[in-house]
Amino acid sequence: MRLPDGRCPAHPPRGPHGYRLHVDGGDFIPAMLGAIESASGYVLLEMYLVRSGATAERFITALAAACRRGVAVYLLLDGFGGQGLGPRERARLAGAGVHLAVYNPIGLSRWRASLFRDHRKLLVVDGRIAFVGGMGITDEFDPGARDGDPHWHEVMLSLTGPCIGDWQRLFVHCWRDWSGQPITLPPQRASGPAGTDRADGRVLGDARGGGQAVMRGVLAEIGKAHERVWLATAYFAPTRRLRGALKRAVRRGVDVRLLLPGPGSDHPAVWHAGRRFYGRLLRGGVRIFEYQPGFLHTKMVLCDDWASIGSSNLDHWTLRWNLEANQAAMDPALASRLAGVFLADFSQSAERTVAEWQQRTRRERLLERFLGAGADLLVQWSYRRALRRPTPP
Repeated sequence: MRLPDGRCPAHPPRGPHGYRLHVDGGDFIPAMLGAIESASGYVLLEMYLVRSGATAERFITALAAACRRGVAVYLLLDGFGGQGLGPRERARLAGAGVHLAVYNPIGLSRWRASLFRDHRKLLVVDGRIAFVGGMGITDEFDPGARDGDPHWHEVMLSLTGPCIGDWQRLFVHCWRDWSGQPITLPPQRASGPAGTDRADGRVLGDARGGGQAVMRGVLAEIGKAHERVWLATAYFAPTRRLRGALKRAVRRGVDVRLLLPGPGSDHPAVWHAGRRFYGRLLRGGVRIFEYQPGFLHTKMVLCDDWASIGSSNLDHWTLRWNLEANQAAMDPALASRLAGVFLADFSQSAERTVAEWQQRTRRERLLERFLGAGADLLVQWSYRRALRRPTPP
C-alpha cells in the first residue's frame, strides 16, 4: 500500500521488544559480526559509508563465510558513500555469492539527482535481530584499526521483536527498486500487537524517504516532553521548526541539551556553519556541549523516556535528500542506559555559555557568517529545485 505521494503509510507502534545499546565500534562491530556468523537463513546489510580497510575486510570475510554456509546475503550500498569500497573487494563479494546492489549510482547522466542518497544503516539477520544506528564500515569506527588515533564516537541499537519486520520491508522495497534482482525471504514472523499497552517501539521512516517521518516523530516528542530533551547529532544544521521546538521546551521548564561535535569534526566547514545558530539557542536557554575526545558521529534523541536512534541528523539534508530511518523506543530501561551515555559524553565535552560565546574570535565569527551564508544558499536552492527522486535503472 502507498499514499498518493508515493510514501508508505507510517509504521505503527509494535511490541514487545528487546533492546541493547552498543557504544562505539569496539562493542557494536564484534556484535554485528557475531550476528552474521550465526546466520542460518539470510543477511540483509544496508550501508551508506563503506571504505576498503581492516574493518571492511572483517565484514567481507564474515559475509563470504555466510555464503559458503548457504546463507543468502544481500548487500545494498549507496552510490556515493560506497565509492570507497574498491574493485578487488567487490569482486571478492561477488565471487563468494553475495548479492550486491547500488542505490543511485554516480554518473554524468544522473547528475541532477546525485544529491539523493541512501543514508540508512541497517543489518537484519534471519528476521530475529536487527542493528540500526549511524555507523559506517570504515576504519574510523573501529578502535582496533586506528593505530592510536581517536575513533569516531558512535552508538548502535540492536533489537529483537516485531519492528524487525518493518525494517526488513524497508530494505526489501529499496532492494527491489535498485537491484533488478528478486529477493526471496522466508515468511516473516507475526507483526506483533500494534497500538497496545505492550507496544514499546516504532520504526520512523518509509520506503522512499524517511527523513520527514523521523523529524515529525522527534518534533512531536519534544512538544510533549516534561523533564528533558537531549539531542546528539554529528552535523548541526537545524531547521527553523526544530530550533523553535527546542526553545519552547525550555520555556516550559524542560532541560534541553545539545551534544554536538567539537573541533574534531570531519567536515570543518559544516561545523563552523552550524555554530551560527548557537547564539540564539544559548540566549533561549538551550545548553550546548561540544564533544572533545574525537569526532562525535552519534544520532540519538532522548525526550523523557522516549528514545530515537538511527541514521538521521535532523537537518535539511534529512528532509530533502536522504533515505533515513530511526528506531523509536518507549522503554524505561533503554532510556536509562541512553541517559548514562549522554551524561558520560557531556562530562567529556566543553559547555558553551552565552558569556563565553560572546568572546569568540573575529576569525570564528567570519567563518560562521561566510560558511553559514553558503549553507543557506544551498538549502534555498535545494528546496526550489523541482527534482524527483532518482528512478531505478
